Amino acid sequence: MEKHPLHIKNPELQTSHEVERAVKQKERKTGEKLPNDPSVRIEVYLKRLEKLVLDPEKEQKKKDLGDIRHTERPRALSLLREMILNEYVRPNKAKMAEAAARVEERAAREMGAHAEYNEQVIEQRGEIAAGDLESSLDQWIAYLSDPNEPYPTWFRYYAFRNILNLGEYDKDKQEFPKRSKGTFKLFPEVDRGALAYIQERMEAAQDDAILDRIRVSQRELWQTPEAELLTKEKAKIFANLSFAKQYADGIRQNGEISPELRAETRGRWVRYKQGEDPKALWLSLQNKGTAWCTRGYPTAKTQLQGGDFHVYYTLDSSGNPTIPRIAIRMEGDKKIAEPPRGVFDAQQNLEPNMVEILDAKLKDFGSEADAYRKKSSDMKMLTSLEKKQEKGEPLTKSDLSFLYELDSPIEGFGYRKDPRVAELRKIRNSEQDMLTILECEPSQIAKKPKDINENTKAYLGKLEPGIFDKIQKYNLEHIYTSFPEGRIRKIDLSIGGQSKQDFLDELKEKEDSKEIKISEYGKSMLGNKDFKVSKTLENLKLVRLKVRDLGFTGAATTEQIYRRAEELGLELCPPEVGPRLRLKYTNQPLNEWFFIGMKPIADSDGPPDVFRLARDAGGLWLHGSWARPQREWDPGGEFVFRLRKLES
Repeated sequence: MEKHPLHIKNPELQTSHEVERAVKQKERKTGEKLPNDPSVRIEVYLKRLEKLVLDPEKEQKKKDLGDIRHTERPRALSLLREMILNEYVRPNKAKMAEAAARVEERAAREMGAHAEYNEQVIEQRGEIAAGDLESSLDQWIAYLSDPNEPYPTWFRYYAFRNILNLGEYDKDKQEFPKRSKGTFKLFPEVDRGALAYIQERMEAAQDDAILDRIRVSQRELWQTPEAELLTKEKAKIFANLSFAKQYADGIRQNGEISPELRAETRGRWVRYKQGEDPKALWLSLQNKGTAWCTRGYPTAKTQLQGGDFHVYYTLDSSGNPTIPRIAIRMEGDKKIAEPPRGVFDAQQNLEPNMVEILDAKLKDFGSEADAYRKKSSDMKMLTSLEKKQEKGEPLTKSDLSFLYELDSPIEGFGYRKDPRVAELRKIRNSEQDMLTILECEPSQIAKKPKDINENTKAYLGKLEPGIFDKIQKYNLEHIYTSFPEGRIRKIDLSIGGQSKQDFLDELKEKEDSKEIKISEYGKSMLGNKDFKVSKTLENLKLVRLKVRDLGFTGAATTEQIYRRAEELGLELCPPEVGPRLRLKYTNQPLNEWFFIGMKPIADSDGPPDVFRLARDAGGLWLHGSWARPQREWDPGGEFVFRLRKLES
């Protein structure tokens, strides 16, 4: 019997506490004694892990992970995330802060400047470093826990356990340094193509069919000499390498697309049909510079089992359409499974010169492609601004409002924001751009609350006690703690005027018509006796702001956030605000979310929750999110509070 891949990499795993516990639970449940076979024991553990983390039977209620994207995942995974952060990140804030400060001091000296940090600033550096580190870890948690990704459970476990020991990729040395506890350096980025490469090579060490496919690709694509083809022995050597060396090798094997080939747009679309042999698709992606996970044969096979796969290939140096540039993965042959992907960067953003080609292709899918229209429009607009900037042409008020995302976020096709947004902003004078957008003079922008008067058009500065009284008195619309990230939005909302049951019936009607969706935790909050509806109609003035706008440089607890909001002249919202605002805010941008600053209400599992309003590919949501007094919130998290009424 072949050994389990995890047993080969870690022989002690079969006798570990977590495996022993899973085996005993299985034996109690079945009443049968399991054989003392490492493969059997490890597989029992992985089945339990799959049930807890991936929840294939959909038995668990989903819960906000608490990550920067507020991903909804099985409740067990959110608990696992807390355990990981408590072990690898949070206890080491002081050490990270000291290291980050020393690096900054050294860099300042090299530039002829002087920098020293007191205890307060060093503590802030620790909060910032810990927040950045959490975000880089969250990308792995979210990716490897996504049931839509094609990796088997053993490989998810293997990748995640090992990524915890790696630092950022050293491009010069082409290797991953081993990380030490307390380092402020980020975890490596997720390279989907490299992960697929590792999985495939490890499976080839035990599966002759996979090994033969790789050898065929080496012969057909690269005319590899027979003596240099991958062998079972070479595959086993790779499987026994450290994950750090495997991952570095996977990144090197991605290949690159030359600038000349990137400039080429001529080509053709190829449709790979659901259920077809994935060999042709898989072969076409080898060593072609894509970061697509489809580059691995097991992934290509899994994805073609789920639906059609469309790839746009541009012409290579010989004039043949062989360079993959756009991928569209389907569920079946009609439903687009995820945003189309490109090869602009490791996050699979679309190249600017590919947008028109994708646009034309999306017409084939009719209304199914509607969700991607804004992404396409935003990418065209971004390319237009890039060209204006290159030519030295001035940007209009409309251009700048788009660039600074004042009306809605700029959406792209990659896993992260298109890097051109940051690049364009970096070379501009944001304060001058702010004057253009607001159509005002510098004297009309107040920097301190005492400077606000009847001629003030905007406030740009720290929030201090009494600031919101001034804002209400002079009816200021444009409020920023920093431009543009620190924008504080004012919201008018009417609540009350009906019974609780009538309001719940209205929500149910909206849910039945699919205008909104309400999570299980949201429903349990609505059904709680503490959820009250005012019988008297009332018009509220609300503000929406980020945790960092309140003055926190790092994570802050629920208790700290609420206390600071009160100091500034804000009040907690009535619980009715969450669902009322959900009904009103129908044009919420995709992938946006925020929380309601309210007295938490217990959900069906017991912990107190606040309402969270979000929009994802599934629609407009009313969620519940844990809000214990000591829960920590990311500085970028957004809350809605009520403005305190001015005294007459």
